[in-house]
Amino acid sequence: MVLWGLVPSSPAANVLVLMVATALVWVGSGWLEESAENLAAYYGLPAVVQGSVVVAVGSSFPELASVVFAALAGAFDIGIGAVVGSAIFNVLVIPSLSGLAADDDLSASRAIVYKEAQFYMLAVSALVVTLALAVIYAPIPGTTLDGELTRPLAMIPLLLYGLYLFIQWQDVSDANQPGDADISAARAWGTLAAGLLVILVAVEQLVHSVESLGQTFGVPEFLLGVTVVAAATSLPDTLVSVQSAREGNGATSLGNVFGSNTFDLLVAVPVGVLIVGAVPVNFAVAVPMFAVLTLATIALFTALRTDLSLTTIESVALLAGYALFVVWVVLETLGVTAVIKSV
Repeated sequence: MVLWGLVPSSPAANVLVLMVATALVWVGSGWLEESAENLAAYYGLPAVVQGSVVVAVGSSFPELASVVFAALAGAFDIGIGAVVGSAIFNVLVIPSLSGLAADDDLSASRAIVYKEAQFYMLAVSALVVTLALAVIYAPIPGTTLDGELTRPLAMIPLLLYGLYLFIQWQDVSDANQPGDADISAARAWGTLAAGLLVILVAVEQLVHSVESLGQTFGVPEFLLGVTVVAAATSLPDTLVSVQSAREGNGATSLGNVFGSNTFDLLVAVPVGVLIVGAVPVNFAVAVPMFAVLTLATIALFTALRTDLSLTTIESVALLAGYALFVVWVVLETLGVTAVIKSV
């Protein structure tokens, strides 16, 4: 419902609300990420942990909110599409823009390549397995590749994220860095709360607008989530990573990418399920997108492993890969290709 029914629902109104909501997501995420960085400095967290947990969770809140509101609105395909599409955007576009924005090659580290990237690959596999279990153990009658993702199944990725946090906690304990006493923790927590509130309101309207536009023009919800909602909710991650790259902090920039994706896959999707109880999943729709995500992840991992850096040529190549992905999604929407089997 556009602006809670205060204005008539029309394509023009929905597009306007979509643009305003995207801007508000950007503003709210800016407050959220600023407060998250201040809190990380206040508590003395290492750069890798700061990027992969604190900043990543903050910048991933739009994706979490989109999944929750989409699930509550009965349009879970938009939510999971936003998560997968945002993950593809994060893997291909954000490192590319960060690499191009850096004065030199974007530097990685063994902690990024061998811990963050590999755990993120495990997160992709875990969610695919969880969706497969939904089709096997909770099939929807009359279908062959549809199932219900239930609360017990949703606990599988959540427990894996608990392991991820345990690993990060060990790193914090080993680093034992002093905190910055000059930062006001109370002000940072207040800014964090304000950012969360703005994002909640903006994402709610964004999801409703996209759902209405999809019904008007006959575009599948999943494809809208993969493109429009995914791009809108990924803008904060882009801002954070590019700014970190400009400041010469490749660990925070890349850590934000992998940490955000890990949070999106292992927390955002399961939380939506826990709230509504059970949601239908179409395995035939999800698997091709996860295949693209896996290929994109392998491409980024390979690029980062060469000399533990991302060069300008590699950045351009990743951007070209995302352009091909967008073209493919458009062709799917127009019915030119039929890799995604919508029902």
